[in-house]
Amino acid sequence: MKIAEVHVHQYGLPVRNGPYRLARADVWSLITTLVKLVGDNGLVGWGETCPLGPTYAEAHPAGAVAALSEMAPGLIGAEVLPVPLHRRMDGLLHGHNYAKAAVDIAAHDLLGKQLGISVSDLLGGAVTDRVPSYYSTSVGPPDDTARLAAEKLAEGYPRLQVKIGGRPVEEDIETVRKVWEVIRGSGMRLAVDANRSLTTRDALRLSRECPDIPFVMEQPCDTLEELQKIRPQVGHAIYIDESGTSLNTAITAAGTGLIDGFGMKVTRIGGLAPMRAFRDLCAARNLPHTCDDSWGGDIIAAACTHVGATVAPELLEGVWLAADSIDGHYDQENGIRAEGGHITRPQGPGLGVVPDETLFGAPVASF
Repeated sequence: MKIAEVHVHQYGLPVRNGPYRLARADVWSLITTLVKLVGDNGLVGWGETCPLGPTYAEAHPAGAVAALSEMAPGLIGAEVLPVPLHRRMDGLLHGHNYAKAAVDIAAHDLLGKQLGISVSDLLGGAVTDRVPSYYSTSVGPPDDTARLAAEKLAEGYPRLQVKIGGRPVEEDIETVRKVWEVIRGSGMRLAVDANRSLTTRDALRLSRECPDIPFVMEQPCDTLEELQKIRPQVGHAIYIDESGTSLNTAITAAGTGLIDGFGMKVTRIGGLAPMRAFRDLCAARNLPHTCDDSWGGDIIAAACTHVGATVAPELLEGVWLAADSIDGHYDQENGIRAEGGHITRPQGPGLGVVPDETLFGAPVASF
């Protein structure tokens, strides 16, 4: 099967009860970019990429359209096979993993439909049909975050990610302590995510003033060099998220012992094919990690859930969904959602979701 058509759509995703507050940005709405691949046999596959604003990472929606438009003419006639397709994309455009990921996801969806199997089967086979999720708070007052932690504990989430940063570190420390008072003894795991906003000074202070709280420090500082500086001095595990920009970076971080795990985004690393290699790298090094993305609707949520379902349970930190902050679904019947803190693995061939294409309007580019 070869690619006969490529269509690019963009769709607005307002943040429900916004803003979603990060250390360096307040997010009120986002534009997601969707790719529709049509095979020469008439089958259709969908992919998605949704950067979390222009300052979270080196990605933005206008850049996604530009990158896809640069590659698309050269993809017509390409075989819908992940490895040669990535080589084709790399030969057409250097970098821009987040845009290539949308093509990769669509190709997996298309190939799964042709073979009559799910994307998780394409990725090696699911080990569970009930994939653990985690809830991510936005940066907020300590008491409000603690109340939210209690709600999500009651709902059954096995893990909580508390966003911090962009304010005095004393308030971050107070937030972590109040959340711990709520979840202590429950078995709920805790990650504290600064989204690369802390100085090394404040990261060290956070760890030293909370020695009794077993949380993961997720991307506390901006660069790998800063993490190398604080690594010998902190008493908490360190995960990288935003710094995990490629499979090569992940190999280096894991091989040098810099980190204890990853918060990995499917679109950041380039899609499901490199995510599969990343999963196997983590298995070889016994490193826990997430399988999620920065934002997006049912298509990216399905992709994350499928790959998460193939990870060894003891290494999967969870799959995060933006669904709690988005109104509606692309697929009203099979939309991806967390219930009881877990996500049901989509059934059916490919991604297992079939979006209502009328939602997206006319393509912004077609090839």
